[in-house]
Amino acid sequence: MTHLGDVTEHGTDQEIALADKTFRAIDKKVPYSILAGNHDVRSSTDDQRGDTAYLRAFGPHRFAKSPTFGGASPDGYNSYHVIQAGGRQWLILALDWRASDQGLRWAQGVLDAHRTLPVIFTTHELVGSDDNGEASLSGYGRRLWDNFIRRNDQIFLTLNGHYWPPGRTILKNDAGNDVHAHITNYQDRYYGGAGMIRLYHFDLVRDVIDVETFSPWFLARDPQRRTPLEAETLELTGPADRFSVEIDFAARFQGFAPVVPPAPRPARAVMPRGTEAYWRFDTEGLSGAGTAGNRIAPGTVVRDLTGHGNDLTVQRLNSSAPEVLTWSPEHHDGQPAHASLRFDGGKNPDRGAILEAVAGAPVNSMKFRSGYTIEAFVKLPEPFEGDHAWMGILSWEGRNGDAGKTNGWSRDEPTCSLNLSPERFLQFVVYPDVQDASPTSWSHALPTGEWMHLAVVNNGQATVVYVNGSKIARNPTQPSTGIATLGKPFVIGATQFAEQFGQGFYGWIGDVRISSRPLRPTEFLTPFK
Repeated sequence: MTHLGDVTEHGTDQEIALADKTFRAIDKKVPYSILAGNHDVRSSTDDQRGDTAYLRAFGPHRFAKSPTFGGASPDGYNSYHVIQAGGRQWLILALDWRASDQGLRWAQGVLDAHRTLPVIFTTHELVGSDDNGEASLSGYGRRLWDNFIRRNDQIFLTLNGHYWPPGRTILKNDAGNDVHAHITNYQDRYYGGAGMIRLYHFDLVRDVIDVETFSPWFLARDPQRRTPLEAETLELTGPADRFSVEIDFAARFQGFAPVVPPAPRPARAVMPRGTEAYWRFDTEGLSGAGTAGNRIAPGTVVRDLTGHGNDLTVQRLNSSAPEVLTWSPEHHDGQPAHASLRFDGGKNPDRGAILEAVAGAPVNSMKFRSGYTIEAFVKLPEPFEGDHAWMGILSWEGRNGDAGKTNGWSRDEPTCSLNLSPERFLQFVVYPDVQDASPTSWSHALPTGEWMHLAVVNNGQATVVYVNGSKIARNPTQPSTGIATLGKPFVIGATQFAEQFGQGFYGWIGDVRISSRPLRPTEFLTPFK
C-alpha cells in the first residue's frame, strides 16, 4: 500500500498521534510506504526541515522490521521499498512533499543501486488535473520531471495526491518511453473521500494494469442502512477512477531489464522415458538449417533424434512452388530448438509441403494402447490471409474405414489428425484402436501472430487437448484407447483425405515430439505449471 501524503489536516501532535494509532492496525499485516504532504509538515520547508511530529511517528524506525523496507534518506523523509510480485521485483520510491537537492541525490543513488528494477514513483505533488481528468505537471512537478523522473527510464508509473479532481496523463521520458502519471485525491467528495482506496491490478499476461477505486468503509456497511450519499460514493466508475492502462511490460522494461531468452536445449535433454519420436529443425535435426528463407528441397531428411528410425522426408504437394517450405529462425520462447519451418500452403489450387515418415518407421504402426502425448509448436501468420479451412497440422495416413471403423463422419477420414477449422478452432479427431468411435476435441479460436504449444494427451481411456498448457473446454468423455494406425506414414504439414492430400499447412511449425505415455503439463517440451 502506498500513501500519497496529507495523513492529517493540520499536522498537530494530536492528529499525528491519532494517525499513528490508526496505522498500527496494519503495521504487521500490510507492507506500506508513506510520505509527508503539505498538511503534515510546514509547507514552506523541504525534507531538510529536521524533527517533526510526523517524522517521530512515521520515520524510518517504523518500517525497520518491514520485509519490503529498503531504506530512507538521512533526513528520514524519503524512503523506498522493494516488493516481490509477478515473478519479479519492483521498487516503490516515496519522496517528501518537497524534495531538496540532497533528497534527489539520495533518490538517484537508490535507483543507481537497483538498475534493473521497474519503479513506481510516489510523492504528494506532481501533476494536477482539469475537470475532464486531463492531468499536467505542476510547477514543482516540472522540477521533479526535469531533474529526476525523465532521466530515469526505470520510472514507468507516478502516483500523487494534493490536487483534485483525479486525472491522468502520459509523458515521454528521455528514452522515448511512456511514463504514466496519475493523480488520486478525493477530498472534495462526500466525507472527504471516505477513505477511498485505489487498487492497481498488474496483469503481466495481458500486459495491462486494471485500476478501480472504492471506499471499503462504505462497502462494509449494511446495504439497507447506507444513506443516499454513501451509496452514491462507495464505488467510483468514471474514466479517471476505473480504467485500464495497456503496457507491454517486457518492451517497456527492455532498456534496463532486458528479458534474456532461454538458450536452446539439446535434444538429449528433452527426450524423457517414453519418447518415441522427436523432430526439430535446427542443425541437430535438419541439414542445411541456419539461413532464413532457405528453401527446403524435396527429399530432404528431418532426422528422428531419438534414434528409433522415424525419419521424415520432405515432399511438395501438387507441383507446388519451391517457396512453399522454407527454413526460419522463428521459434516459441520455450521451444528447445530455436528454429522452425515456414509452410506456405493454400487452396485454389491446393498447394503445400509435407514431412512424411519413411516407409517402415515404427511410428507408422504404433497403436499407443497405454496412452500417448503428441506435442507441436505452431504459429499462424498475422494477418491470416486466404481460406485455410481444415488445413492439417499433422496426421496418420490411412482411411478409418480400412481399419474397420463405422462410427464417424466419413470412412475416408484419416485414423488420426490435428486440423484447423474455418473459425481457426483446433480439431483433434482420433479413431481409437479399440473402440468403434471418433472422439473429437475442439479448441477456442486460435490467435494469429503468436507462438503456441499444442499438446494432445491420452491416458489410455480418454483424450485431453492443451493449448499453452491449458486444457481446452470441448474434450470428449467417450472412451478412446490407442490409435487405429494402419502402418501408413505419419505426416506433418497436411491431412490426407480419401488417399489425397489437399492444401498444405499455412504458418510455422517448430519442434514436434511423440511419447508413448500421457505426460503432465510440467513434462511438456516447454513445461507449464
